[in-house]
Amino acid sequence: METTPTIQLTGMAHGGAALGRHEGKVYFIPYALPGETVRVEVIEDRGRYAHARLLEVLEPSPDRVPPPCPYFGPEGCGGCQWQHIDYEAQLRLKAEVVADQITRIGHLPDPPVRPTLPDPTGWAYRNQARLHPAPEGGLGFRTTASHRVIPIESCLILHPLLADLYDTLDLDLPGLSALTLRAGVATGERMLVLETEEDEPPSVLLDLPVSCVLLLSDGTPVNLIGQNHFTEVVAGRSYRISAPSFFQVNTPQAEQLVRLALEGLEPRRDEAILDGYCGVGLFTLPLAERAGLVIGVESQPTAVEDLLENTAGMENVEVIEGPVEAVLANLEEGLDGALVDPPRTG
Repeated sequence: METTPTIQLTGMAHGGAALGRHEGKVYFIPYALPGETVRVEVIEDRGRYAHARLLEVLEPSPDRVPPPCPYFGPEGCGGCQWQHIDYEAQLRLKAEVVADQITRIGHLPDPPVRPTLPDPTGWAYRNQARLHPAPEGGLGFRTTASHRVIPIESCLILHPLLADLYDTLDLDLPGLSALTLRAGVATGERMLVLETEEDEPPSVLLDLPVSCVLLLSDGTPVNLIGQNHFTEVVAGRSYRISAPSFFQVNTPQAEQLVRLALEGLEPRRDEAILDGYCGVGLFTLPLAERAGLVIGVESQPTAVEDLLENTAGMENVEVIEGPVEAVLANLEEGLDGALVDPPRTG
């Protein structure tokens, strides 16, 4: 097999790598684009397909743009994979990937996939970021598919609340294994979540209006400064979010998700709706405003506590703690609709 073949790329695969065929074999190449002719180096041959590293773009796509981040690339930060693609093309490619998955896996030809909705905020959208100590000092993000940490001075996709916090942060804590920055974009509340190697509470002095929490290895949050939760507002609804609890990292897009969920389900007062993997209740609250009964199922303990707080006073919400699969097997209520938002692992 040729180890540095020249390949014409024809599509985008699930996971963000471009794909092409050469001598009967499918190649997956990150940081490339459909329509490009590239020279690659094979790094893993799996028989019918191979993973390859981009060596040279011989014929670039008109959708290729210069990535604005100095840390972007195969050997750099693993947080972004598509900065080399024009944003309008990104939206189109995402819809094509979804349609391809439905066709190949679900065996449904020509699925009616709607256009991808753009992010109105552009770059600085993330309300959460998890950083690690770099060997040479400072904090950074892991590289793609490795545990190596790239130290960074700034990040273009951090919301200004977090970017400003990161700029003013001066932490040199022995035993620190991870630091998570979180913010309520609508409220301005900010939080630092520390993780240490021995679960020992560090000595922290901060001259900033920010809460600080130590997250133990068993997931228990320990207050150091301020509160162990913050508040976010989405579509006029307030959500308490504890340090370990999941929440959508893009607040404006979360609002679009809520709108689309309501449009799709059209819940009525005579209906019972399941909200599976409901977290702190992003969808539970708006569903409860329209449905007769909403059953929220969540297995993460702090998220359940947040969910109970966020739905307090809503008599038509039933909260069940446990895995969705186990709860459904024993659920006595009949359901008229369901919304499920499982983690990436499924």
